[in-house]
Amino acid sequence: MTVTIPINKIELHPGSLITLNDLTWEQFEAFLEEKEANGIKTRVAYSQETLTIMSPLPAHERPHRIISDIVKVLLDSQERDWEEFGSTTFRKKAKKVGLEPDTCFYIQNAQKMRSRMRIDLTVDPPPDLAIEVDVTSKTTLDAYEALAVPELWIYTEEKFTIQVFTDGLYVESSISPTFPNLPILELIPNLVNQVLTMGSSKMLRELRKKMS
Repeated sequence: MTVTIPINKIELHPGSLITLNDLTWEQFEAFLEEKEANGIKTRVAYSQETLTIMSPLPAHERPHRIISDIVKVLLDSQERDWEEFGSTTFRKKAKKVGLEPDTCFYIQNAQKMRSRMRIDLTVDPPPDLAIEVDVTSKTTLDAYEALAVPELWIYTEEKFTIQVFTDGLYVESSISPTFPNLPILELIPNLVNQVLTMGSSKMLRELRKKMS
């Protein structure tokens, strides 16, 4: 018997997170359908029958948007194609896993994905680069590993890390495979901090000038 989770009765304040255990794949899919039908703005991750639901704060949303803009400037300066898929729901029934990144990019696979309006991971590749802010849930990392996203950036106020998918696991790296010739590990935190003093638009204008 499939049990529908009454998402409209789950109250999450901004910045809060809840974990639901022992959920079947069918319950997870029913949850996603109800989430979409009710227009609920939360992020989810599902792995090993555990569902994590998070309601982002502005302090969570702003950094990943800034980092996303930085990535676009860097890719454009290198004349590389990209497609951003934001917090699209990625799910793979065969592995019973699903997640919604803060944001993500197809870069190496940009041409293949440019016409996609829906993602089907039975035929489509996972994003080439995903960006997360304040990952506190093991479920989220488990889901990324199951989906085999090649590169994951994790930003917190204390630390910025580059995680590279290697032999089924994430390994912390000092070099970004997406930008091997740029000091991404230092560049991203510095640019995010600059926004707090000079604003996003000015920081991005100056970055474009430096990269041209």
